[in-house]
Amino acid sequence: MTQPGGCGNGEERVRAEALKIIDLHRILPRLVVFDLDYTLWPFYCECCYEDEMPHLCPQIDMAISSRSPTSEIAKRFLNKFGIRSIFVAKTRKREHFDKIHWTTGVPYSRMLFFNDENRNIEVVSKMGVTSIYVNNGVNLRALREGLLSFSHKCGSSGAV
Repeated sequence: MTQPGGCGNGEERVRAEALKIIDLHRILPRLVVFDLDYTLWPFYCECCYEDEMPHLCPQIDMAISSRSPTSEIAKRFLNKFGIRSIFVAKTRKREHFDKIHWTTGVPYSRMLFFNDENRNIEVVSKMGVTSIYVNNGVNLRALREGLLSFSHKCGSSGAV
């Protein structure tokens, strides 16, 4: 999750708050999928150099769905964070999710997706994935909204 100015001093506070939000829900997605640019981190990969360090506070097992034209740079950024996940790039979002579903066996209805483009939210939502629009990155508010939406969709308030 992105935070203004990176994670630095506030990293533990953000992690603790994220865990509190997650602990409030009985029903959790089996897989959380993130777009990269302006969702998981606040920039376009193609506008950065590989040796730069993006700001990110990863909290959740995830898959990555990105149409970034610089997937090799994106993979290097993810590696810097120690994130080893399914990475699907360059094709359409529907194809990304078909591949993620086929690879993981996780039903679309058990996935939660964050993206900064409404057109992707619309396409993926039609597949049965709980999809959350984020304006400038995933933050605690977006996490809370995503988990609430996921819980409601699964037929329960989900909150403890």
